[in-house]
Amino acid sequence: MEEYLTSSNHKILDCDTGDKLCIVQWYENEVIIVPALLIGFSLLVLLVILWLRYRGLKYQEDDTQAEGKERKGSSQETGFSDIPLSEALVQNTLVARNLSLRELEIPRARIALGTMEHLREGSFGPVYRAELYNMEMSGRWRKVVLKGLRGSADPQKVKDFLKRLKFYQDLGHHRNLVQLIGCCSDQLPLYMIVEHVDRGDLLTFLWTCRRDVMSIEGIPYDLTEQQVYSLALQVLAALEFLQQRNLIHGDVAARSILVQSDFTAKLGALGRVYESYAHGAVSSQRAVPLKWLAPERILRNPASTKSDIWSFGILLYEMITLGAPPYPDIPPLDILMQLQRGHIMQRPSSCQPGLYGIMKSCWAWKEKHRPSLSDLRKRLQTGVKSANDHMVLQIPEQVVPELYANVAGIDPSTLLIDYTVF
Repeated sequence: MEEYLTSSNHKILDCDTGDKLCIVQWYENEVIIVPALLIGFSLLVLLVILWLRYRGLKYQEDDTQAEGKERKGSSQETGFSDIPLSEALVQNTLVARNLSLRELEIPRARIALGTMEHLREGSFGPVYRAELYNMEMSGRWRKVVLKGLRGSADPQKVKDFLKRLKFYQDLGHHRNLVQLIGCCSDQLPLYMIVEHVDRGDLLTFLWTCRRDVMSIEGIPYDLTEQQVYSLALQVLAALEFLQQRNLIHGDVAARSILVQSDFTAKLGALGRVYESYAHGAVSSQRAVPLKWLAPERILRNPASTKSDIWSFGILLYEMITLGAPPYPDIPPLDILMQLQRGHIMQRPSSCQPGLYGIMKSCWAWKEKHRPSLSDLRKRLQTGVKSANDHMVLQIPEQVVPELYANVAGIDPSTLLIDYTVF
């Protein structure tokens, strides 16, 4: 050990070789005290690091709790506390709805809840007949139809319902279209409020005209040839209105038309118009009975104004026969094959040659050979002048809805609903 100390180049204490006390003091400094100080300093640094880490985590936890309290307070203020995500999305959709729709908003307090009568279940939800307080005529109540959206609807259906409302609003007013009055779109359930048409659908009206009655509850139930022309001209006016906006109806039929007590015709079934506008002419999921479709529609080609004109000819047949099914001798699934062979309906006994000639022109196989809407207007205006307005159309056979549905190729359940809405 003495030799080591003598040869060392890093002595802290300059000790003699025989000075053992000096050597011990050097040993205590170099071997024990210095390392102990280094270890103590390291532990102190480690403690400081751990304390700083703990302090940072504490601040983060406190910030998270504060943010959570802030969110909780915000949710309670907006009424969204404990609301599932989908419901919150629906609420956000309603809040962000188009400003112009708010112009249509009708306070729910104006609807007499005690008068709500369930008519049927529509594609979106329940449909009711109710009374609405008329602000324009103080103290008067107006009968309306509420087309509702189910309260359990998801955000996508809410958006689609609001888009339909916007479409109907932008479509504008025409006396021969079922009119949108307003909406309740501030919260679920949503309601589309449309006018109520007292006589209901034209098909049911035509069937009632077959009965041996002149009137029901003061409303006349008879039809003359001239009135057939008049109704046809009104439906044509609605189709012209749609054509001016590059829209196609796609389901021109007696079941799609509503009639008021003053014989004003209202073209309804506008849901298909919206679907064609929004998703394309062949994308609608609503099935149209084959016997009302033009050949190109049966072949799944896009609808057009000319295909509406084909269906318009079928409508003329329905009116002049008081609601008889078209092509009564042909099964629905065989209709295309018969049309390809050039088969068209014969002139009904109740139909004059002039009106039948208009029908046949609508049923031309090639679209380009069918008349335009303006051509049809000219021919109908000429025909109405000489049409019989004295002799009431009479067809004694009563219609059995189930048999009619089978011959016409229609779902029987659709004949049992109240056609008073879009």
